[in-house]
Amino acid sequence: MKEYLFLFRGGDGTTVQQSPEKWQEHMQKWMKWMGELGQQGKFVGAQPLTTTGKQVTGSKKVVTDGPFMEGKEMVGGYLICKADSYDEAVDISKGCPILEFDDGAVEIREIHEVKM
Repeated sequence: MKEYLFLFRGGDGTTVQQSPEKWQEHMQKWMKWMGELGQQGKFVGAQPLTTTGKQVTGSKKVVTDGPFMEGKEMVGGYLICKADSYDEAVDISKGCPILEFDDGAVEIREIHEVKM
């Protein structure tokens, strides 16, 4: 099996967060989805990201605050899973709760194995 990185973008949950009950329900969907992947031996790890950060750019290593972009473009978290193919990884991603939001998106990237 190969490993795939899911990058989560968009899915502004501020309206859901305004209701503790709706937020709890939404978070339970995440836990269920990841729990099922774990039971199948396909879950490697996942974490949400804060909305703040730093960026280092170029040969002069210029440090700037960020990320400064539209919310739908910002990576809000990631998950690493195992799958036999890109097609299977895409199918797995379709269960992601971020896709309940109109602007929610999952970018799927195969993790290249580096042999040392």
